[in-house]
Amino acid sequence: MKIQLGHSPDSDDAFMFWGLASGAVQSDFEFEHILRDIQTLNEWAKEGKLESSAVSVHAFAYVADKYALLRHGGSFGEQYGPMIVAEQDIPLDELKDTVIAVPGLLTSAFLQLNLWFEDKFGPDVKPKFEVVNFDEIIPEIQAGKYKAGLIIHEGQLTYEREGLVELANMGKWWNEKNGGLPLPLGVNVVRKDLGHDACIEVSRCMRESISASLSNREKALEYALQFARGMDHDTSDEFVGMYVNERTRDMGDDGVKAIRLLLSEGARIGLVPPVEVVVID
Repeated sequence: MKIQLGHSPDSDDAFMFWGLASGAVQSDFEFEHILRDIQTLNEWAKEGKLESSAVSVHAFAYVADKYALLRHGGSFGEQYGPMIVAEQDIPLDELKDTVIAVPGLLTSAFLQLNLWFEDKFGPDVKPKFEVVNFDEIIPEIQAGKYKAGLIIHEGQLTYEREGLVELANMGKWWNEKNGGLPLPLGVNVVRKDLGHDACIEVSRCMRESISASLSNREKALEYALQFARGMDHDTSDEFVGMYVNERTRDMGDDGVKAIRLLLSEGARIGLVPPVEVVVID
């Protein structure tokens, strides 16, 4: 069986799939790696286009009829995550009337921004926003087009050297609000119509790929640096460490709980439909 495996061209995703890409993990299945930005993968998942894919947790609410959640491959923020940044510190109240550059309407960051706004300003205040490619948000703030932006990926490590300041951190906020739960960001999913046995085999291969990568860190990191968008070795290593770790190997019961809570909160404010989260071990 051929399995089209979708993931983003980011160093953390590339790192975790080194085990499969290098042949360190063996299977009768043939895995074809399909590299696309997460917004494209989210849209494709709504069509059920790939057998297995990375998707935003936000987007999972729209594809749970077709895909089951895997316990491994997830990205979580442990008191860190998407940030609202600006060129200078401004009172948070000003954000109510500020157009914020956001990286996509199906990103988990956008869902978290809406929940943060409700928590800080009440249910009647919604964020004003414009969608901007995630890697253009910092340059657009520097150019003066936007006063504030919601940053993801390696921007969380580089914004200070770009002269920006943090106004809010979704990971810290979520952790404090929800009793220490990690912040769900991305997950891997497998299409249910492959059948139970095939879903279990895809799960095994991907779990073993993550284990192989963590056990061969330098080799996997060297492979991942191809997709690091100019990041140096140390910054890329730090970024990979944030999002590929033991929780990536298995998100744990608290990880599943956090995903269910985030999506139920999203449904409560009307941003996502109610969803049943089916998990493949």
